[in-house]
Amino acid sequence: MPEIKAIENIDRVDWHDLLANSSTASYFQTPECYDFFCSLSFLETFGWGVYENGQLKVVVTGYITANGGKIKQFFSRRAIIHGGVLLADDVTNKEIGALLQAVVKSLSKKVIYIEIRNNSNFSAYKRVFEKYGFGYYPHLNYLVDTSQPDKITSRYSESKVRQIRKAYEQGVVCESTVEQKDVDGFYYILEKLYKRKVKKPLFPKEFFEKLVYQESCKLFVVKKNNRVIGGIACASLPGKAVYEWFVCGDTKNFNYLYPSVIATHKGIEFAAENKFAYFDFMGAGKPDVEYGVRDFKERFGGKLYEWGRFRFVSNHFLYKIGQIVIETIGKS
Repeated sequence: MPEIKAIENIDRVDWHDLLANSSTASYFQTPECYDFFCSLSFLETFGWGVYENGQLKVVVTGYITANGGKIKQFFSRRAIIHGGVLLADDVTNKEIGALLQAVVKSLSKKVIYIEIRNNSNFSAYKRVFEKYGFGYYPHLNYLVDTSQPDKITSRYSESKVRQIRKAYEQGVVCESTVEQKDVDGFYYILEKLYKRKVKKPLFPKEFFEKLVYQESCKLFVVKKNNRVIGGIACASLPGKAVYEWFVCGDTKNFNYLYPSVIATHKGIEFAAENKFAYFDFMGAGKPDVEYGVRDFKERFGGKLYEWGRFRFVSNHFLYKIGQIVIETIGKS
């Protein structure tokens, strides 16, 4: 019979063994990522594992968050699970079901909805997720094969190759950093981007100040004359993937230097040079919905996948009202 354990009671040796042998492994379901989230003052973390006959078969970790003022916070309470559930390749539907029941039981009174953002193919498990109330929502993503470093730019569009060459010819550099002034410069540009264009919640600066010291994370900043004009914050799972978590560029003042292009190229280049299998763009929008960012990502030679998201709505009334409230406040 499956045994549910809180994440703090999971043997980390077992957890690492599962990561090493799971086809659904991602950085976001690692002990390191969980500890990183726990260190952030603005997040409430959670996690569980399922053992069967002494073997760890399933792990899930994530966080509860809300944003804005009191009204918006009330209507935006949500649990986010990045990467998808970590599954043993011989996992059973019974074991997955036991985990999902634990997740729903523990979180449904705290949040309006629970969202699992997949970074792997979970189509084989779609029915068991739906059985426990997790609806499937299509969502696209691009993955760039980085197993052959010498072929990376050959897959780029001609315009991207030309833009990269022009930027470097004009003295642009892109480098890894842990310096506070670089974090400040990157966050200043990113925050403006989110307010003006993305119009979605952005983590406080604390997230990036701590990210740069995580062993499996990197912040690369794009500079011109020692001024930060863009950058990319990445996470990684050794041997598997580099994940584009956040990327930005000061296109208002430095569009002619293509800072977002350079930042993205640096992430892909880092993946290729360090023997990662692929670079994960972390989302490309919904199918059949125009999305300019998807057009941008397409030009880096990746392959388009539709692995979607699973969502459990614990309060449908508040969920519907919340969508209206958040949209209204966002436009104000």
